[in-house]
Amino acid sequence: MILPAVAVLAGLVLLVWSAERFVGGAAATSRRLGLSPLLIGMLVIGFGTSAPELMVSGLAAAQGNPGLALGNAYGSNIANIGLILGLVALISPLAVHSGVIRRELPILGGVTLLSALLMWGGVISRGEGVLLLGLLTAFIAFSIFMARRGAGDPLATETEESLEVHPMSLGAGLAWTGIGLLLLVVSSRILVWGAVAIAQGFGVSDLIIGLTVVAVGTSLPELASSISALRRREHDLVLGNVVGSNLFNTLGVVGLAAVIAPIEVGTEVLLRDWSLMAVMTVVMAIFALGWRGRPGRINRFEGAALLSMFVAYTGWMIHLVMSGGGG
Repeated sequence: MILPAVAVLAGLVLLVWSAERFVGGAAATSRRLGLSPLLIGMLVIGFGTSAPELMVSGLAAAQGNPGLALGNAYGSNIANIGLILGLVALISPLAVHSGVIRRELPILGGVTLLSALLMWGGVISRGEGVLLLGLLTAFIAFSIFMARRGAGDPLATETEESLEVHPMSLGAGLAWTGIGLLLLVVSSRILVWGAVAIAQGFGVSDLIIGLTVVAVGTSLPELASSISALRRREHDLVLGNVVGSNLFNTLGVVGLAAVIAPIEVGTEVLLRDWSLMAVMTVVMAIFALGWRGRPGRINRFEGAALLSMFVAYTGWMIHLVMSGGGG
């Protein structure tokens, strides 16, 4: 069990490092090629930080562990909202100004509801995986169209400022994108092997491992990116990062995994994991959009509430493992 544990730890460290290089290189390359800052903030950074989830889940599905793939995607969504957004808001309240984020939040809610409908029959089929990928493609096309009309959005300004902090030449951007992508593949293989071995050793399902250790690990790039943006007071970039990542996880990560291998879904996923993910998504949207005339803002109390939900969920998952109920 020592070797798998070392593999998981080493895989996570390399995964986080390579994801940061991949996102940084991809963002710089996109900027050098003339992509608008708003589009970079909406797609390249938001979706790029989900590259670890995509690699890990795709590889897990290909190796016959679709439960790990699904757990990684939904567990990462829970971690993004509860751990990352909750912790960041606890450190410093987040003001929400971006119209892009206000538009994406209802889309995320609809996509989350759709995911429940797809799981209702007990399996996410290849056809449903194609549907999810098709919706992701449509969302990207919609984002490109809207980005041309929203150049003055605060998210565009914050992305521009973020890109100016660590400027790269086109050659350096391409090099780091390629190196980051290669190491993402290598680290994902190491991580999946270690996670599956640990799950088998403790007699728990790969779903549980995906929802906990792997999900938190693959969400670390989002945490690093969010804390970096917080230091520069780029609040919209923090929330945009979480919303974009969750959209990509729900559509792209689950969709790709289902296309590779149909995903069997137990009732506990719908009742326990999806339900919490849905509740946290709605709560995040209410906080961010505001209500009764209150401007969109996630304060420290609300951040603590999100973080508490994540801690309670993680504690319950640990209890399941310790009690032998980690099915």
